[in-house]
Amino acid sequence: EESYLVTRDGENAAKVRDGLMDVKRLEEVDDRGLQRWRPVLKAPSPVAAADLRTVLEALGVEPPPLHHETYRIDELLERAVDGEVVRTVAVGKRRTRYAILGCAAEVTEVIAAGQALRTVAIEAADPARVMEALGELGLDPGANTSYPRELARIAGLAGPRAAVIDIGTNSVKLHVGERTAAGAWRVLADRAVVVRLGEGLQATGALAPAAIARAEDAVCDMAREARRTGVPGIVAVGTAGLRVAANREAFVAAGRERCGVTVEVITGDEESRLGYLAAIGAAGPHPRGTVVVVETGGGSSQFTAGDGDRVLERFSLDLGAVRLAEEHGLQGPVGPDVLARARASASSALGRLDLLPRPGVLVGMGGALTNLAAVMHGLAEYDSAVIGGTVLDRAEIDRQIERYRTMTADERRGVVGLQAGRAEVILAGAVIVGAILDALDRESVVVTDRGLRHALAEERLRSAAPGGSARP
Repeated sequence: EESYLVTRDGENAAKVRDGLMDVKRLEEVDDRGLQRWRPVLKAPSPVAAADLRTVLEALGVEPPPLHHETYRIDELLERAVDGEVVRTVAVGKRRTRYAILGCAAEVTEVIAAGQALRTVAIEAADPARVMEALGELGLDPGANTSYPRELARIAGLAGPRAAVIDIGTNSVKLHVGERTAAGAWRVLADRAVVVRLGEGLQATGALAPAAIARAEDAVCDMAREARRTGVPGIVAVGTAGLRVAANREAFVAAGRERCGVTVEVITGDEESRLGYLAAIGAAGPHPRGTVVVVETGGGSSQFTAGDGDRVLERFSLDLGAVRLAEEHGLQGPVGPDVLARARASASSALGRLDLLPRPGVLVGMGGALTNLAAVMHGLAEYDSAVIGGTVLDRAEIDRQIERYRTMTADERRGVVGLQAGRAEVILAGAVIVGAILDALDRESVVVTDRGLRHALAEERLRSAAPGGSARP
């Protein structure tokens, strides 16, 4: 019989067993999902004040003023812990121990807060032995979690969580979210890294080794960050660049081997559908007429027309900022004639937009649009609250096009609000946005920084919930 102290975001284990206060610290989660723990305290009651501070710091709680040299454990549970921040969960365990391939193994039947769980633990100092044992048992290290994380969910302090990595032609993006007990969506992590995965893809039809290495580094780093939040698994999707790359299987294999992540390459239609679901909130609570959502990427642009939550039409076009920049040399300064040819090329690629109804609202998403908005606001640091809902009109887009047209990539990197990794492709991105306004006969576009990763994370949690339905 044990009593765990759990918090909403706590990663460390603090429990009372056999009259001992026991604390272990989560030191590391590696690229495969393996966890390395270190014991930091095992103290009998009464607990010294210094040890009590160790307990509370492990839980991420600011220690209150301590006026005594020692405290009984029951005093800790009753007085030093705020029940809204830290909760005590009674846990009963029946453990059966084994040994396999040099590892200690344990299967445990658990009763916690009236719920029955079954856990499997494989432990060894050598991670290679742990991986070998997991393989023998058919267990996925990427689904690894811990008692503190699962007990926080059972105690009602934390909800179910999902993590999505979106691998685009120009950037890799991470979103980790949690569905709270009240039904709200809580963001735990959301960031993007420019990796230029599609660099040279237009000319060769294949991903360059250096580009693969950059993207895999970002994927491994994001997978590690996601696993630190205790998600039971990571969904990783690839979009336009991986759809067309002749050697995409090499990238998928590297992701599985290096990062413990299986990358699913989704269709352009699926990319459009998810982008639409993520973006429609920016159109307002009751938008008039058809809403058209466009997501500009490095290798393609996705278009979805809908009425409320109902998608009417969606498709993907092979027009992206990396592709257009390489085709017309827009990475640096260009003359008016080159710019005119790039505009004409973008316009000709958008012919299918003639079949769409004229939108009542046009919503735009993707790195090009959020960077144009950040530059418009002069944001030295990115602020999602400022970017979301920004209205970019033709005059602002044309102003930025003319500005970038005369600048080198290094000069563009000095523009306040522009992400450094976007310097080579921002002119191409702005040209594409302008061409879309022309094709849809719109004067402006509403910017949102929500993307397919947000919609996919929420959708996966809905399908995993009781009564939910998983989509193939």
